[in-house]
Amino acid sequence: MCLFGTASLGEIAILVGGCDSQGNILSSAEMYNFDMQKCETLPSMNKSRKMCSMVFVDGKFYVIGGVGGVGKDARVLTSGEEYDLERKKWTEIPNMSPDRSGVPGEADIPVAVGAPRHVAIVNDELYVADYVNLEVKKYGKERNSWVMIERLLERAVSMNGWGLAFRTCGDRLIVIGEPKTSGEGFIELNSWVLSEGPPQWNLLARNQSSGFVYNCVVMGC
Repeated sequence: MCLFGTASLGEIAILVGGCDSQGNILSSAEMYNFDMQKCETLPSMNKSRKMCSMVFVDGKFYVIGGVGGVGKDARVLTSGEEYDLERKKWTEIPNMSPDRSGVPGEADIPVAVGAPRHVAIVNDELYVADYVNLEVKKYGKERNSWVMIERLLERAVSMNGWGLAFRTCGDRLIVIGEPKTSGEGFIELNSWVLSEGPPQWNLLARNQSSGFVYNCVVMGC
């Protein structure tokens, strides 16, 4: 299996969707308990998804966006799903994945348009790095809508979202990517402390590199 979404909380991790060895997109979900070393099959999601984003917030797991459908009918999904651990039930949330400006309805969005949603959680609030519009957006839980709160760094360019990292470190949002001028061979790490008043990005590090982030993990926060 590949191209699945995953998120963890304490000793448990949930893995959803992805593709099987024949390329079929899956709706399956599993939960692994590290302490008990036990894997449990969960109810399937409402939709089959690959390349989806997954987060844990407000005591529930959320799956955002991804790609669904088969063959030429494959499309980018704008919906999300919420999994309630107590009720053991998935609830679909329409339009939970942020819109892409200039792109028509969900069924018309080409699969190759870009990477999975770059999401991060600070103080149980959900943020997304919208690489298409160069915006940082915050999710409004009550209205199920996204609000732009700050520009995404012009320096954090990416190839349709690939090669860009968006992470959390305590009450900071972290953006890692190559400088705007291509071919420089550098990676920049920028931080925004949400609790320190007006939005302000601070350059924390700039290291020589291939200019493409394949994966990253933030530790020690």
